[in-house]
Amino acid sequence: MAEKLKGKGVISGVAVGKIMLAGQNLDGYLKDYKPKKKIEEEKKVAADALVKVATNLVKTIEDLNKKDMKEQAAILEAHRMMVEDPAMSGLIDEKVDETSSAPRAVLDAYETQAKMFEQMEDEYFRARAVDMRDVGKRIAKFILGIKEPEIGEGKVIVAGMEIEPSVIAGLPSDKIAGVILGQGSTTSHAIIIAKTRAIPSIVGVGDAIEKMADGDPVIIDGETGDILIRPTATERAEYDVKIKKQEELKAHYAELKEKPAITTDGQTVVLAANIGSPADVDAAANYGAEGVGLFRSEFVFMGKTDIPQEEEQFKEYRAAIEKCKGHLCVIRTMDIGGDKPLPYIQVGQEENPFLGYRAIRISLQREDLFIPQLKAILRAGVYGKAGIMFPMVINVAEFKAAQEMVEKAKIELAHEGKDYSDNVQLGIMVETPAAAVMTPILAKYVDFFSIGTNDLVQYTLAVDRGNAQISYLYNHFNPAVLRLIKRTIESANKEGKWAGMCGEMASDPNAAIILMAMGIKELSMSAPSIPRVKEKIRSVSSIEAKEILDKVMEMEDGDEIRNYLKTIKTI
Repeated sequence: MAEKLKGKGVISGVAVGKIMLAGQNLDGYLKDYKPKKKIEEEKKVAADALVKVATNLVKTIEDLNKKDMKEQAAILEAHRMMVEDPAMSGLIDEKVDETSSAPRAVLDAYETQAKMFEQMEDEYFRARAVDMRDVGKRIAKFILGIKEPEIGEGKVIVAGMEIEPSVIAGLPSDKIAGVILGQGSTTSHAIIIAKTRAIPSIVGVGDAIEKMADGDPVIIDGETGDILIRPTATERAEYDVKIKKQEELKAHYAELKEKPAITTDGQTVVLAANIGSPADVDAAANYGAEGVGLFRSEFVFMGKTDIPQEEEQFKEYRAAIEKCKGHLCVIRTMDIGGDKPLPYIQVGQEENPFLGYRAIRISLQREDLFIPQLKAILRAGVYGKAGIMFPMVINVAEFKAAQEMVEKAKIELAHEGKDYSDNVQLGIMVETPAAAVMTPILAKYVDFFSIGTNDLVQYTLAVDRGNAQISYLYNHFNPAVLRLIKRTIESANKEGKWAGMCGEMASDPNAAIILMAMGIKELSMSAPSIPRVKEKIRSVSSIEAKEILDKVMEMEDGDEIRNYLKTIKTI
């Protein structure tokens, strides 16, 4: 009988392979390490390692870019900057003075920084602690002369309490079948890379990781979060049936790629992709994405010591817009906050950065950040169809102020003799109750709404989505949330504008039915979710969807609504 474990499935799919434990324990190597007699010599060992590791990273980044694996390249570029950060070299010298050991000093220095990241409120930046430890370990292993483990024959399922993103990025796609994380989140770089490659993944297994050993045969189900270690022949046979169905489903989804998301009686919904880089557009197109509903432009700003220049941003936005091939590419302006520090944004400590100095609030006060970004997007709009989306807008005054900034950017471009599009749509993310309540007024001014359900649910229900103790309360089917969503969509439609959605709810096939009945025009999601949502939309009529919505809006509990929608059998 197999050892059965349970985690949280974050990337669906069944995978079979042998366990490859990631995250080598360096304690034994550190004990055997013989430091130089003089402290200055040991500091030079560390300094030389920083130079060599940075050089190796540059080579790896170049190789990834040549393969158009820009997401992985961007992550390792951030790692390179961590290696070359002058503040880190100074901290390492201090740790050498304390420990007399270069590898120990490196690990201690990066651990210090990792703990700082872990104290941040934002889940994305807490997840960056893994990157700090990854970089420290990479440098220490270089000093200790440790080689990476051999993969061997067959496919592997990489498992570890924390998995360094460099491990996932460094494994060939045809060799890695799945990922298991003891801890971690959907925003960890390991999972971001796995999602780009559509690798079945499970997180939140906890200390149960210790029940796994290198080479153990294992089966994982990224949909249910089930893990079977050392499965029996009978259990393997059962999952072979699932895998066969999975392959048949993939083939079925491939057939849907060129077909529209249209109901049986002709109502259509645009299915777009959420992306972090232009390279993601290509992957999204393979799943049938019709453009981009959310380009997270903050990725262009991260991992840099100074504001990215207009020209640098222009190249990124132009590449994404061109890859959309005539479909709309919606670029969200920089969504950075007090809990997401950048070297060129000095923000004091905030008790609740989610309610603090962030997103549009920073942009409107920092023209040196905002105007170059707007100019870059307007210029890129010449090469296709573009939209600008302002995050965290809560009133008409903020939108009008952003509009004025756009006009100022146009005037500057005209004076500079640069071509720009005068047909770029301007919209807002509806991610606060204030914005949702005001949508009847806001709809008179904007070109579109895009509902950001991740924050809208959090703010409406006063539930921290990253808090495991109250995660059961976080439910996008809560009637209060549904009423705000319905109000937003109806407000847009009444003014002849369009409403979309770019939060996690957009990737829920069951939610797609009622959102379509509410009148939503676009759903934007991670690319692998597109086929499932498309299939659901194509299996129902708009009349049936309206009947389902009417029943849902009479219900009083989010769990009741979710369970009801799961029982709906469409053709």
